[in-house]
Amino acid sequence: MDRFSAVEAHAEGATVRLRFEIDQPGIIGWQLYDPSTGAFLQEGEWSELRGSAADLQIPVPAEDGPYQIQVAPVADRARYISIQATVESGKLEIAPPCVLDAASVRRERFLQAIPRAFVYPMRSIWSNRRLIGSMVKRDILARYRGSLGGTLWTLLNPLLLMATYFFVFGIVMKTRLAGDTSSRGFLVYFLAGMLPWLAFSEAVARSPFVILEYRSFVKKVVFPLETLPVNLVIAGLFTELIGLAILLAVHGVPLALVWLPALLVPQLLLTVGFCWILSAAGVFVRDLGQITGFVLTAWFFLTPICYVESPEFEPLLRFNPILVLVRGYRAVFLENHAPSLQGLTMLWIVSAATAIVGYAWFHRLRKTFADVI
Repeated sequence: MDRFSAVEAHAEGATVRLRFEIDQPGIIGWQLYDPSTGAFLQEGEWSELRGSAADLQIPVPAEDGPYQIQVAPVADRARYISIQATVESGKLEIAPPCVLDAASVRRERFLQAIPRAFVYPMRSIWSNRRLIGSMVKRDILARYRGSLGGTLWTLLNPLLLMATYFFVFGIVMKTRLAGDTSSRGFLVYFLAGMLPWLAFSEAVARSPFVILEYRSFVKKVVFPLETLPVNLVIAGLFTELIGLAILLAVHGVPLALVWLPALLVPQLLLTVGFCWILSAAGVFVRDLGQITGFVLTAWFFLTPICYVESPEFEPLLRFNPILVLVRGYRAVFLENHAPSLQGLTMLWIVSAATAIVGYAWFHRLRKTFADVI
């Protein structure tokens, strides 16, 4: 690793004059970055050092704004000189240069990014809450506009879906619980399992297409694209609330219902994380919607929603986050007690991690959406 010494710099008109000594002479290059975004702006000409002393003249753009200059050997950029420069009203000012280690800078940036990873998604959702509410309302109303049933289909769709599954598994196949052989007992068991699945599957199934559906926002308008997957999550939650109203009408209101928010929050985090990932990937992989539909179908039948859990499949179901939600909902509605705290804790951790990774993935890929659409 090259070592710098006797580093000094000062402004000369519109250029930065940099002097330093290096223990391994070779070819030196410099690059210009935007310090606020880290975006690369310009690369200068390479200079070959015959000895250990260097004297460079680095031009800075005339446009007002902050700039970061990085000077390093071309062969090894693990260690470099960093200079913060500012142009204001045509006058160049610089801060004292410092020698940085690239690995240490990456570690520091990673540690600084951890708190931002929790704050930025929530801040974006909160600052655009009115826009999200407006678009969700428009999406729900427009989904069945022009049909004879109109917005009534918003209620009929989940009702007919749940009625179909109950008829097949509860009436035709006569699936029953061990402790309750009545059809009503299985109905409550089935509805409690369907509630989280309704909201999750509806949002995730639509997410690969959402950016393509609003492609005009990508190309022509400065728009918070990260809110589009959030709209799907809120619309899916609305469908779940309809199913919840049906369940409460059939089963009554249990005292353990106070635990429902502890299940809803990680459920929403898990769903929006998947939606951010799939909506960004769907721009580049146009077949992702069909693949997602197949995976969701398999996921549904691998989760004991329409049938009774079997200990034989416990190793296969152990890593299924939807099963934790299903068990939690059944604990609240069927057994009238709190969900398993161990499962709930793991669900919160996995859901929060999924949301953070999903937002970072979406934020990283969104810069290239306009090039692909």
